[in-house]
Amino acid sequence: MINETIGWIGNILFAICGIPQVIKTFKSKSVKDLSALFLWLWFAGELFTFYYIVFGDLETGILHFPLYFNYMVNIFMACFLIYAKYAYPKKFGAVNS
Repeated sequence: MINETIGWIGNILFAICGIPQVIKTFKSKSVKDLSALFLWLWFAGELFTFYYIVFGDLETGILHFPLYFNYMVNIFMACFLIYAKYAYPKKFGAVNS
């Protein structure tokens, strides 16, 4: 039980660590300091690792819900920031130059 609790705490912390950047980007509409390479590598890493965990769990029958939560939240945040990186300069050009 303690191991599961520690897993949940760690995964919640990892899942929310990107929230300040998402909020800042959403409010400021500025993406000029976000690295596109970082965003794409982050997204790909999250996606591949999520795939690995889910299909590994299907093979073993062991479910890791804390990890699913973490990776789904991070994939969502990475997608939003990638969208913002490319859409915000077109919508809010002056802020992103």
